[in-house]
Amino acid sequence: MGLTITNIPKRAEPQSVASAIEALAARFGNRLVTSLAVREQHGHTTTWLPNQPPDAVVMAQETADIQDVVRICARHSVPVIAFGTGTSLEGHVNAPAGGICIDLRDMNKILAVHAEDLDCVIQPGVTRKALNENLRDQGLFFPIDPGADASIGGMAATRASGTNAVRYGTMRDNILALKVVRGDGEIITTGTRAKKSAAGYDLTHLFVGSEGTLGIISELTIKLRGIPEVIAAASCSFPSVKDACQAVILAIQTGIPVARIELLSEAQVRACNAYSKLTLPEAPLLLLEFHGSEVEVGEQSRNFGEIAKDCGGGEFTWTTRPEDRNKLWQARHDAYWSVRALRSGDGVGVVATDVCVPISRLADCVAETEADLARLNLLAPIVGHVGDGNFHCSLLCDVNDADEMARGDEFMHRLVERAQAMDGTCTGEHGIGQGKQKYLKAELGIEALQAMRAIKQALDPQNIFNPGKILPQAL
Repeated sequence: MGLTITNIPKRAEPQSVASAIEALAARFGNRLVTSLAVREQHGHTTTWLPNQPPDAVVMAQETADIQDVVRICARHSVPVIAFGTGTSLEGHVNAPAGGICIDLRDMNKILAVHAEDLDCVIQPGVTRKALNENLRDQGLFFPIDPGADASIGGMAATRASGTNAVRYGTMRDNILALKVVRGDGEIITTGTRAKKSAAGYDLTHLFVGSEGTLGIISELTIKLRGIPEVIAAASCSFPSVKDACQAVILAIQTGIPVARIELLSEAQVRACNAYSKLTLPEAPLLLLEFHGSEVEVGEQSRNFGEIAKDCGGGEFTWTTRPEDRNKLWQARHDAYWSVRALRSGDGVGVVATDVCVPISRLADCVAETEADLARLNLLAPIVGHVGDGNFHCSLLCDVNDADEMARGDEFMHRLVERAQAMDGTCTGEHGIGQGKQKYLKAELGIEALQAMRAIKQALDPQNIFNPGKILPQAL
């Protein structure tokens, strides 16, 4: 249903794989794992894309481990796939050509915190929750929140975004420098801790979002922010999704510095109420968060409340109590699991997908998407970081129902085409991976794809870094 993998690279030669595994076993001992259960855990597990496990997994503990794996694999022309926590949604960690997975979770050290400069240096396996736990006592936090407790290295590789992006930007905006292991095992340093630079090509942002296809990130220098004096969470229901989107558009256009604006469709609110034991009004809902001083937060809340009222919104309630805020946002972060709980059955699953459009087209895009779902008789609750025009559909389908699968395929295709026709993109934050390669040509043009292919060839001439991802097989 639009999820068939068409770009399947040629598998590495069995003898080459065996030779690489033998050399890796000599180097890493029991940190090299070949059991099927562990290998399948390192293939894709979060959507219907088929699981394609690697031939072996190496548990890396330091940069030298990554370098040695890459050198051995390059010598034998065997693929290398980086693995953080495995929370990506477009097959990024699958191994369609086999090869060696480098698990980076043990590279989880915070190497330096420069509180006076609002930055820190970390290893790629540090997760966002662990980082913020460490920073809290210094009054600092890292603002990018994709929902899952992803690794920061993985978030950089997939150019992650999340609920705070409307105010704090995406991963692209919050990385100062990287260290990356290239195809011969040597290290590329892409920048410094300086807040800006005009020195040469912007290699940092070339690797941010490259999905492990150009090299493996071994160290990151990232920006930090001060924890706001006051944080307030708010919610407001609307008669329709279009009314809610219109309130978002007006809030952004009038310059209210909202930290988070999240949209939940009626179906998603119903799912969250059931799964997270909430009593939210079962109507299209906006969840918001305001950061600043007590005066600033109060003013922001009042201003948005007036906009919501003008757009038909119901009662606008807000709270600064941490336990209330956490309960609300945890329900939002559990949206995927709440959707999964809506239907049972061996063949029933969720396909999570996202698109992003200019903020002025958001209301139209979401309204047309909901009309499509009604016409096709499909269930796909909608959530979205709508402050920047990005929203997600969690499509529930039964793989054993051919008619439902065909309707699901039509919906997914029309969703992307609609976003692109509105000068938007096929993915605001999930990435391309395996699932969305077929939409790149229409969005960027063949010339852009040729440029990407030339960059890939220059940096990874053997095509060992995460082959079969991003670039379609044929242009």
